[in-house]
Amino acid sequence: MSLIERASFDNTYRLEPREQERFYPSKVQELIKEVVHKHLDGKEYDHNQAKNWAEEIANQIKIATKQLNIPSYKIVVQTVIGEVNGQGVRVASKCLWDEANDNSSSFTYTNSSLFCTGIVFGVYFE
Repeated sequence: MSLIERASFDNTYRLEPREQERFYPSKVQELIKEVVHKHLDGKEYDHNQAKNWAEEIANQIKIATKQLNIPSYKIVVQTVIGEVNGQGVRVASKCLWDEANDNSSSFTYTNSSLFCTGIVFGVYFE
């Protein structure tokens, strides 16, 4: 029986990220906007496709956000797609939060038949 070696990392003892390694909402919001527009421009709401669209958009946003190379942050993405039919909608989330280091960014897209809200949470960990 062979032993599997585990990667070992030393603790940095940092309690907050370096300034250039912070989660900046303005940068992430631009990514959300680009991904959502790319996927939904010119589309009509389709109940059968909305789940697939939401999953694909969330995955693409997560990939794009990770390419910003923001170390020591867990990235959580939430997307909601619904039909525009004269109703009002409020999207909310709740979590434990470190106000000094954690952050979030969101963007809402609407056209004549659908809306999409994309939210990205950057939660600092070390």
